[in-house]
Amino acid sequence: MQIGFAVPVAGAWATPANQVEIAQRAERLGYHSLWTLQRLVNPASSGDDTYRNVPDPFVTLAYLAGFTRTVRLGVAVVNLPFYSPALLAKQAATLDHVTGGRLDLGLGLGWMREEFAVSGVPYERRGARAEEFLAALRALWHDETGEFHGEFYDFPPVRMDPAPLQSPEPPILLGGASEPALRRAGRLAAGWVSSSRADPADLGRSIGIVRDAAEKAGRDAGALRFVCRAAVQVRPGGAAGRRPLTGTHDEIRADLAAIARQGVTELFVDLNFDPRADPREAVRLAGEALEAFAPR
Repeated sequence: MQIGFAVPVAGAWATPANQVEIAQRAERLGYHSLWTLQRLVNPASSGDDTYRNVPDPFVTLAYLAGFTRTVRLGVAVVNLPFYSPALLAKQAATLDHVTGGRLDLGLGLGWMREEFAVSGVPYERRGARAEEFLAALRALWHDETGEFHGEFYDFPPVRMDPAPLQSPEPPILLGGASEPALRRAGRLAAGWVSSSRADPADLGRSIGIVRDAAEKAGRDAGALRFVCRAAVQVRPGGAAGRRPLTGTHDEIRADLAAIARQGVTELFVDLNFDPRADPREAVRLAGEALEAFAPR
């Protein structure tokens, strides 16, 4: 199982300087990948600060590309309904060139109704819209002259350059926890990426559904990637009634090994779901975690 690390992308510590520091340390320690996420807005009345101060993931990855050389750069996930196929095709293809072909593109459907409202798109029929979106995206990337006619997206013959640097496209990893979403990943994507809310003990079941859908579609299930976002909360003194991925470094390492046994091919440690009021303390703890979970 390959190991990655999420850069600071939520809360007070999510500054460009801290992102560069964590990214460069992770690359020096041999981490396979660095990850961001997307959040447009939050409900004003929710009182939940989990997703406060979240920068744009594509801009962040483009910035980090200039400070790194070999580590892969991923987003888990950007939500399809907030883009047109042409806009996402252009941004992702450009980012693939900026990163030197290191982009991993996680795509999702979105779940926060307020984000749909501010984006001016309907919440309903997200799955059907996603199926068309992926087909339209690939028409723009793969065909010299792209054309698409569907229920949600319709455009005449057009040309889009540059094509992605990775051929035929950056790896597309679909998110989602429902069975239709898992089967969509098996049929249409290079793999699946779990959410921060996924039960670490249930990943094997989800992976099985993705693999089954791939095999029924005539695809090589063995070639798929299964990426786990590990929402880690380090507690140096241990944690009473410990949940998976919460506790000491040693306890969490044992949890990572258990996740690997479920068929996960890649995992990235994400500390953004354990917010700290003091950004300097957050960076210090992230440095300790980088050393503790570094690939061996």
